[in-house]
Amino acid sequence: MTILIGHGGASAIAPANTIASFDAARRAGVDMIEFDVRPRGSRLLVAHLAPQARRRGCLSLGDALDHLAQPDFSGIGLNLDVKGRGCESAIVAMLRGRGLLERSLISSQSADIVETVRTVAANARTAISIGGHISRRANRWHPRAWRQRLLRELAAGRFGDVMLHHKLVEAEIADAIARLGRRLFAWTVDEPALFARIADLGVAGVATNDPARLRAPHLTGDQR
Repeated sequence: MTILIGHGGASAIAPANTIASFDAARRAGVDMIEFDVRPRGSRLLVAHLAPQARRRGCLSLGDALDHLAQPDFSGIGLNLDVKGRGCESAIVAMLRGRGLLERSLISSQSADIVETVRTVAANARTAISIGGHISRRANRWHPRAWRQRLLRELAAGRFGDVMLHHKLVEAEIADAIARLGRRLFAWTVDEPALFARIADLGVAGVATNDPARLRAPHLTGDQR
């Protein structure tokens, strides 16, 4: 069954990357909560963009993890999308100290960050995330040959699982990733019809801003 991942929590209901959004995602019945982590000076903050990290009251990673470690979230996986280098060891230590490492998936669009996490903690679950054309160029993925490189490096053990922008998810790449024994996750989908099409490709999970909207067909299995 395809799991539902709350993107930034439930950002269609409450501001992304906030306690309110995490709570809304839990109430909506998500299987996993995704949130962004970026360093700012000596602090680790939960923010998608650098300007958001500069705002007063931006949620710290420590406070976010303390909240997500509460019993109400015990059955929910965590996906930390890391936005900056140099904080990999600290993130692993904070997750491990709260007993959250085993149910966390640490992802990034930076291959170097994913590799560093795997070096710091061999038992950490990781995923390489690949986005649209501009993002692929920024992260040194060839505009057209990225699929071949991805499969080659998955086979070599460089990455763990894979997260793709939903426009990149197609049957051929999904089947190839599955044959390598890796999980494929898609982001970010808010339309039930698109969710149904991507779920039919056998992806492990789909990130959404609006889990409440997708939850009913997800629970019933009626994805027509």
